[in-house]
Amino acid sequence: MTISEEILINVTPVETRVAVVENGMLQEVYIERASKRGLVGNIYKGKVVRVLPGMEAAFVDIGLERAAFIHVSDIVSPDGSDSDSPGDIALLLREGQSLVVQVIKDPIGTKGARLTTQLSVASRYLVYMPSMPHIGISQRIEDEAERERLKNLVLSCTREDSDAAEQEAPEQNERGGFIVRTAAEGAGEEEFKADIRFLERLWRKLEQRIGEYPDASVIYQDLPLAIRAIRDLIKPQSEKIRIDSRESFNKVKEFAENFLIDVSSRLEYYPGERPIFDLYNIDDEIQKALGRKVQLKSGGYLIIDQTEAMTTIDVNTGAFVGHRNLEETIFKTNLEAARTIGRQLRLRNLGGIIILDFIDMADEEHQRQVLRMLEKMLERDHARTTISCVSELGLVEMTRKRTTESLGQTLCEPCSVCEGTGFLKTAETVCYEIMREILRVNRAYDASVYLVMASQSVIDRLLDEESDNVADLETFIGKQIKFQVEVMYNQGQYDVVLI
Repeated sequence: MTISEEILINVTPVETRVAVVENGMLQEVYIERASKRGLVGNIYKGKVVRVLPGMEAAFVDIGLERAAFIHVSDIVSPDGSDSDSPGDIALLLREGQSLVVQVIKDPIGTKGARLTTQLSVASRYLVYMPSMPHIGISQRIEDEAERERLKNLVLSCTREDSDAAEQEAPEQNERGGFIVRTAAEGAGEEEFKADIRFLERLWRKLEQRIGEYPDASVIYQDLPLAIRAIRDLIKPQSEKIRIDSRESFNKVKEFAENFLIDVSSRLEYYPGERPIFDLYNIDDEIQKALGRKVQLKSGGYLIIDQTEAMTTIDVNTGAFVGHRNLEETIFKTNLEAARTIGRQLRLRNLGGIIILDFIDMADEEHQRQVLRMLEKMLERDHARTTISCVSELGLVEMTRKRTTESLGQTLCEPCSVCEGTGFLKTAETVCYEIMREILRVNRAYDASVYLVMASQSVIDRLLDEESDNVADLETFIGKQIKFQVEVMYNQGQYDVVLI
């Protein structure tokens, strides 16, 4: 099936939202708020505040509310190699030491940002790594001939550039390495030369800042979301990039004309009276993506639960009864679920460990086809994913690289009533807690009347279904019990007041 892609960019003074739409259906959404920009890709001059040999890690102050975290495996030795031998963190870092680091994971929940000393800066086609003198090719470029062509092209461009630089300033001819990005597939010599020149100019500016700036300060911030989107998300099948802000459109257009010539012609300013996200009901789709239940067209459904440790996705046949037999019904439901799961992972930006509970399939060929469908859907995912085979319990275990908060974590916060559990005590449970509390208070204090203050639902139950029990309690303690509705109380709240 041919994929037609459109990117919609909605800009307001307080936030920027980017929607990736494939064949009329929302696949990915990115949100960046002016008060809380993402940190991934930012480079800081930090200060080591604590070294933890037992964890082979250290905490680094980079000027944020919480100290950031760096593991020994993310530290590049002076010779340019990663250090992953256990227990050597104390040899590499000391408290009070200045350290130039880059954020590879945003702060999520109670965890601080994750850091690396493997610095890199990105352009349209290349990622420049000043401390790693080698050429790498994106794993998403699978054609071996194209991989070889791109590698030779980069080597040729860097060799020419090195010769020119050596003639101008021999002492500055130290060069790092490059990773060729997926977007470079089919790119030519001129595009690579322009990217190399841009990245090396940028790096020289950053080196100057590193020498001048104090500890706990920002050396480099990644581009704003609107520009980052056209740098990172544009693919050959991306037909249009629509932006609803004239100011942002002009900035993006200028950036594209300087660095992304092939993208410039696809940019379009959207002045329509109808909000740009209404073109494909984006806001409705975002609202659905915050719910637990995802309806399948066949009548089946998914239940998606995100926890601190992992995300679980349960597949159910629901109202789908099939036409032939049970095995065929299960297979079709699982196949549709695999397609939907691939989209939901991207849309919700779910990361970490993900457990998929497909409906049990006896036929091994059906299992293979469902896994192939899932892998096919994840081919278009920007995040790196790893999928295991079906386990003995019939579960599929997978991981998806997590670098930023999920859609739910970005837009929502834990419920203040249920504290994120998703459950409330029933009115019946609260009534019995109140009765026990009255008995406890009666033993400790002397009062003539007890006033129970609780929510409407709890008071209604105490005066109706539990009225006989309340009467028995009054007789037992020999005291009167009065009731008062507190409209601001949730169902689990109550107070017993002595009068």
